[in-house]
Amino acid sequence: MKLLRLVVVLAVLAYAGWLAWPFLSPLIEGAGPEAAATRAGAEAQAGGELFGVLPAWSLWAGAIGLYVISALMLGAGNAKAAAAYFLAFLADAGLRLALDRQGGEAAASGPATMAAPGALSSLPVEPLWWLLGALLLLGALVVIASRRSPRARTPGQLAY
Repeated sequence: MKLLRLVVVLAVLAYAGWLAWPFLSPLIEGAGPEAAATRAGAEAQAGGELFGVLPAWSLWAGAIGLYVISALMLGAGNAKAAAAYFLAFLADAGLRLALDRQGGEAAASGPATMAAPGALSSLPVEPLWWLLGALLLLGALVVIASRRSPRARTPGQLAY
C-alpha cells in the first residue's frame, strides 16, 4: 500500500508540475522571476474571464495549488487527501471545459492547452475527455491510497 501511495503521490506531483510548466520553465532556463511571471501571465490571460467574473488564471493557480496540497497530504497519510484532489479536479475540469467551449484562440493558447499526439487525434473521442477520464482514474487511486487499513487491537489497548 505504501508503494501505491508513493506512485500516486509522484503522479499527482508530475501532473501539477506539467500544469505549472509555463511558469516554471523560464525559472529553470535561468530567467528572472519577472520573466516567468510575464510568460505565465500571458498564458493565463489568454483564457480571459470565465463565466463573466472568474479570471482563468485563478482556476489555473487554484488547481495547481490544490494538486500539490493533495499530494503532500497523501504522502503524509492524511485521509482527506482525496477531498483536496477532487477540489483540484473540479477547478481543472472547469477551466478545461470552459476554454474548450470558448474555442478559437483562447482554447488554443490557454494554460490548459493539450497537445494532441497523432495517436489520440485519430480516435473518435476528443483528447480532453481522455485527460479528464485519466484524472478521474487517478482520483480513484488517491481515494484507494488514502484509506487507512484498520489495525487489530488487543483488548485493553489504548487507542492513540
